Amino acid sequence: MHRLNPGDLAPKTGNYAVCDKNGRHMASVSVEKGEHLPPTQSSEYYYEFAE
Repeated sequence: MHRLNPGDLAPKTGNYAVCDKNGRHMASVSVEKGEHLPPTQSSEYYYEFAE
């Protein structure tokens, strides 16, 4: 799956999983297409589209 970083623009509307550096899902957020992904609690966290 494609990794997205905090601050990236969401490529599509939906739920995005917040993942730690090991790929474990920590939380999820709903984001509209074109919005910036919100900051995470750690610089090592990233987002994946969760549908």
